[in-house]
Amino acid sequence: MPSPVGPDSTGPVLVIDFGAQYAQLIARRVREAQVYSEVVPHTLSASEILSKRPAAVVLSGGPASVYAEQAPDVAPELLDAGVPVFGICYGFQLLARAFGGTVERTGTREYGRTDLDVTGTGGKLHEDMPGRHPVWMSHGDSVTAAPEGATVTARTDGSPVAAFEDVERRIAGVQYHPEVAHSPHGQEVLRRFLHEIAGLRPSWTTASIVEEQVAAIAERVGEGRAICGLSGGVDSAVAAALVHRAIGDRLTCVFVDHGLLRAGERAQVEHDFVAATGVRLVTIDAREEFLGALAGVTDPEAKRKIIGGEFIRVFEKAERDLAAQGDYRYLVQGTLYPDVVESGGGAGTANIKSHHNVGGLPEDLDFELVEPLRLLFKDEVRRVGLELGLPETIVYRQPFPGPGLAIRVVGEVTGDRLDTLRAADAIAREELSLAGLDRDIWQCPVVLLADVRSVGVQGDGRTYGHPVVLRPVSSEDAMTADWTRLPYEVLERISTRVTNEVTGVTRVALDVTSKPPGTIEWE
Repeated sequence: MPSPVGPDSTGPVLVIDFGAQYAQLIARRVREAQVYSEVVPHTLSASEILSKRPAAVVLSGGPASVYAEQAPDVAPELLDAGVPVFGICYGFQLLARAFGGTVERTGTREYGRTDLDVTGTGGKLHEDMPGRHPVWMSHGDSVTAAPEGATVTARTDGSPVAAFEDVERRIAGVQYHPEVAHSPHGQEVLRRFLHEIAGLRPSWTTASIVEEQVAAIAERVGEGRAICGLSGGVDSAVAAALVHRAIGDRLTCVFVDHGLLRAGERAQVEHDFVAATGVRLVTIDAREEFLGALAGVTDPEAKRKIIGGEFIRVFEKAERDLAAQGDYRYLVQGTLYPDVVESGGGAGTANIKSHHNVGGLPEDLDFELVEPLRLLFKDEVRRVGLELGLPETIVYRQPFPGPGLAIRVVGEVTGDRLDTLRAADAIAREELSLAGLDRDIWQCPVVLLADVRSVGVQGDGRTYGHPVVLRPVSSEDAMTADWTRLPYEVLERISTRVTNEVTGVTRVALDVTSKPPGTIEWE
């Protein structure tokens, strides 16, 4: 993705990940300062990093000690290249030591909320900020002496050097985590480094994303034709709208009714999305094929791969049906950056789960993939959707997984179980909307524990049905999430309606697990 972010470089700000819990969040915060960023593993060599022509480098935190054997380090060649560098926590200690500062294990550790004292004028990073304000710490070692020529701009009781900067050499760093909400002035500190010390222009805007992606798509596809699989979710809708702006009627959207949709989804795609964009839409009823392929399957990874394979087969058939109109060689997918990371798509990442739009595609895929959102986070995608003129009813829909309700049925997927889950999901979404909570939560998956039975009492008789689980979560980008504290009265209404109105459900439970350790979806 093009990223004109700096006066001397056309490359991104690279966040070098030393095993940080918040590496992706740092990248998001850099983008919020209107500068494009990417995350790369610390295992890249200096030459590989410099080949990306970075506008600046951010050294992330990490769990290691700089003095531990085989602790990850930063190459001297990178620091000698004149690229602006900002260190955070572990990265701050690496930066200090590399330029001649001192890092020691003082015996004083700082974890969680800590009061930061601004020293002197505060320098570029902390000037005009409150003399004492809270920050979020997580370290055992401390910088006890800054590099020669650097200005110390903050300290804490446990960190004699909690921040330093050298404007001339364009290096700076902080011991605390400016990227988290618990450091209320952290975003401003990052912005000041990027704009005032590194000298980068704030050019990463929604309009620039649209402009760059439309140009890139037009160049990639040329005079060719593309198919986009619409799921009803915001990701595929925005991807389709971007490609449609680039190539017009040479895009055909294919909406597959695989029987794994939420209530009302087909109507919304066929009416609202087409009315907003004017795209060409073909609807394919493939409910029997998908349910047949899923019969007897309970393993969630197997479900995802089966669904991914079925999707491709449907698109290949659609391509053959459309062949008379031209060569549909490109397949558009709404892959997002978190999808790439969670599917092991980046070096050094673990494969948490497969997504049919990232992993699990057949090896004999006949399409070339076009993924215009591959480097975007969800909040960026929503802003792009609004920029493209999509209605808020589509842009602010709760995220919905590509494999649909199949991965919210824990156990074998059958038509009856899908009907049960679809009814419970519709009630939960309706009550959340009536309570005005749609924008307060990221999403609220409803999970059917199909292989579990629970005793209930309904009327004067004993019943034996399934539990459903509500999974309301709050998040900014799905990389991390916390369970949402919904009002008790809303939970009560959902529970009462589900157990009264949905046949076969005897119990409603609430999932109060954060991510990590849990994922947002159960499967």
